[in-house]
Order: sequence, then C-alpha cells, then structure tokens
Amino acid sequence: MLDIKWIRENPEALDRALASRGAEPISSTLIALDEARRAHIVQVQAAQERRNAASKEIGKAKGAKDEETAQRLMAEVATLKEFLSHAEDEERRLNKELDDALAVIPNAPLEDVPFGKDEADNVPYFGRNQTAAQADAARPKKREHSFVSKEHFEIGEGLGLMDFEAAAKLSGSRFVVLKGQLARLERAIGQFMLDLHTTEHGYTEVQPPLLVKDAALFGTGQLPKFKEDQYFSTDANSLGQIESFVGGELDRNNAVDPATLLERVNNLIRSMENAGFSDATIEAAAKRAYAKVAGEQYEFTYRRSNDEPNRFWLIPTAEVPLTNLVRESILDEKELPLRFTALTPCFRSEAGSAGRDTRGMLRQHQFNKVELVSITTPETSIDEHERMLACAEEVLKRLDLHYRVMTLCTGDMGFGSRKTYDIEVWLPGQNTYREISSVSVCDDFQARRMNARYRPGAEKGTRFVHTLNGSGTAVGRALIAVIENYQNEDGSITVPSALKPYMGGLDKVGAA
Repeated sequence: MLDIKWIRENPEALDRALASRGAEPISSTLIALDEARRAHIVQVQAAQERRNAASKEIGKAKGAKDEETAQRLMAEVATLKEFLSHAEDEERRLNKELDDALAVIPNAPLEDVPFGKDEADNVPYFGRNQTAAQADAARPKKREHSFVSKEHFEIGEGLGLMDFEAAAKLSGSRFVVLKGQLARLERAIGQFMLDLHTTEHGYTEVQPPLLVKDAALFGTGQLPKFKEDQYFSTDANSLGQIESFVGGELDRNNAVDPATLLERVNNLIRSMENAGFSDATIEAAAKRAYAKVAGEQYEFTYRRSNDEPNRFWLIPTAEVPLTNLVRESILDEKELPLRFTALTPCFRSEAGSAGRDTRGMLRQHQFNKVELVSITTPETSIDEHERMLACAEEVLKRLDLHYRVMTLCTGDMGFGSRKTYDIEVWLPGQNTYREISSVSVCDDFQARRMNARYRPGAEKGTRFVHTLNGSGTAVGRALIAVIENYQNEDGSITVPSALKPYMGGLDKVGAA
C-alpha cells in the first residue's frame, strides 16, 4: 500500500507511475478522500475542545446565577455530544473509504525500471557493472542435441512416468501425476534447492501452513484485487448446512409470508458469504430466492467483511506465509535482514489463461516451488535484491542449465513490485526461454499493508521494513528444464551431477 503522505506531496509522480503501468490517474480522488478524512478529524477535535470548554463555562454560569447562559451552554454541549456520538462511526467510514481505494493501487516502479506495455518490452539484464559478454561467460551454455529435441511431456509420457490422463480423472485439467524415478527427480530438485539456500546462502528453512486467512493475502497484495486467481477452502459443516438450506427451505416457502421469506433470504446470503461461496454462486442463489419473494429477479449488492472466520485460502506462493511472519510486529534493526525459504505446493486458478500452455506441466493449478523472502531496512533492500537474484541464478548454474535474466518493464511487473528480474531458462524442446523465477523488491508496499516495522538503532520511533521475494526456483519448471536439456535420443534423461547425491547415484531416468 502506498503512503498517502507521499501521494499528497507527489500527486503527479503517482499518476505518472500509474500511467506507466497502464492504469488511470487517481491522485485527485485519493487526495479528496484524504482531505475529507482529515477535515473530519479537525472537526471532531474542535468539537471535543468546545465541549470541554463549554462544560467548564456551565459551572461558572451556575456559580454566577446566570441560568439563561447555563441553559444555552447545556444545549450546546448536548448538541456536541450528539455529534461526537456519531463521529467515530463517520471516522471509520472515511478511513475505510480511503484504505479501500489505496488497497487496489499497484506499487510505483523504481526510476530505473524500463517503460513498456508487456513482456515484449522487457530488457535483458547482465548484472551490476557487467557487459553482456561477461554475463554470458558466467552463465551455462546451451546444451546441443544431435537429434530433434522433444518437449518434456513427450519424454515423460514416453517413459510412462508422467500421466496427465490419470490426473484429469482425479482433478481435471492442468494437473499431472508423476511416477517412479521422475517423481523422485522432482523431489531431488526441491531438496537440492533447499540445501543450497540454507547451507550456502544463509536462508532459514520454514515449513509454513498452506492455508491462510484473508489478512495474510491482503498483506502480500493478492487480496482484494486478485481474488479470482486464488483457491479457498471452507468449513465443511458450514457448507453442508447452507447447501441443505438452499436445496430445501427455499423450495418449501409456499406457506411462508413474503416478509419472513425475505428475512430468510438475507440470512442465506450472509451465511453463504461467511462460508466463502464464490460471488457467482451467491448471486445465482440470491436471484433465485428474490424471484420467489417478488415474482421477478432483483439486483442486489452485498459486501464481504475483511476476514471471514470459516474461510481459508490455499497459498498461491510461499511468499504469503513467509512474508506475513513479520506482520503486526516491531523488529530490532540488529535482527535484519531476515531471510526465509520454504518448499511448498502452490495453488493458482490461472484465471485468464485459458488456451495458454494447455499441454504439459508449464501452467498448473498445483505445483511445487522453493520461495525466498527477505525482510530488510530501506537502505539495504536494493543490494538485497541483487543478492537474491544471484542466489536464484546459482541454482541454474549448479544444474548447468542455460538461462537469461530480464528486467521487467512497467507494464509487466506484479502488483506489489517496484522492480522485478525474471530468470528465463532455455527449453530446447520448445526452442524458447521460459520464466523459472521472478525476483522482486517491494520496498515498504507490503509492510504498510501488514504493519511490519523495525526500530532503527540510531533513531527514535519506528520505520516500515522493506520486503523482497523471489522463486528459488519453481520446482516443476526446473524439472521441465532438466528433462528437455538432459534428454537422450533413446528417450531417457541423464541425471545432472548436482542431483546425483539425491538420486542414490542414479545416472539416468529410464522407462518404468
């Protein structure tokens, strides 16, 4: 979340930043909301001061036997008390209106982020003070095949170790079942990454929950704007009760008067919201119910509260629980930087990606990923960004996989990022580069949403921490890269040297 003080002082800078991301200017709206909030606070303070002063004047008037003045002052105090009794609710409303507007505004890109619309405008990055030739010399070379390279799913299915048909029967599209030594190879990749980051790169391994509350996803920026990209789970008892009510009570309403039925319908909608039903499901049920009450379909509005007690979100990335470890906390500067890593399943609905990467493992609803998260001071976050990138790059260097690094343009960056590097691994089966890691610095954008602060050693008060996150790397995509780069003409897969200790010394993965 952006700082409203910065927006007041730099409205044109905000609008330029939003324009670079393809968004409409909004500074004037935000400033108007903030001015209304601040004016109300001033009004409340003035009313409180006048109430206190008038109360003292009442005593003086009574002491002077001036009953007319005392009565006038008492009436004034009563009016002020009536205003103040509602002022707190109005202040909450104004604060929420401003906070809701700020919550859906993306982060402002750093000055050195290239301007652009989409991935076509991303720019190659060779590292600090390095030429393209120096960067290329430090990166693994493309592996050359003397035969026509196959895609990973052709190889996996040919070995009988990658089963999309069985996965579809179990879960639908965009899932996979890995078997035998291929399943072991994926496990080996994840274990190798964790060992590298914990033993050599200084990250602390964490095993976080996979289910999180609304506030956690809000803190890292997935909510409220990207709700449709997430999966959630709800309490089974709540679901069962509501399904029974929907299927029964509304169909047995002939003897129920309209007023009673309307109350039941409203209770139904609230219950469905609390249980985490999708907007589409609630809307369909409510329209059906209102039609029974009035004989026609009515438009209706509803709003979820910030944190439903029966709803849990499946994490789209371990960034969510790892970053939220410092939510609502005040750290000492000497504790920083904090560096966390985790290997977890990740769950994404892939909304808006219909028809893209429909074959194979590239775009899955469930996949494994090693995540890196750093919590730093503002002064060190840029250096930490470069360090995190190097940690992710080292994974591919150890696996001897050719890759390139791209600086994402303003139009291609994630919602909470101020600057992002993408690592793209070479896939010979596709004859192209594909993203395997994104490494982002968010400054205090997430920290403000989480209220995560630290005490500077030489200053009074507290400051917001800076947060960074990166894939270190996506395990499934690393498996794809290993399969396609280490494939052999006979359909087997050579095990990279770095993974052999995790594969019991196995040299090749062959047919089941």
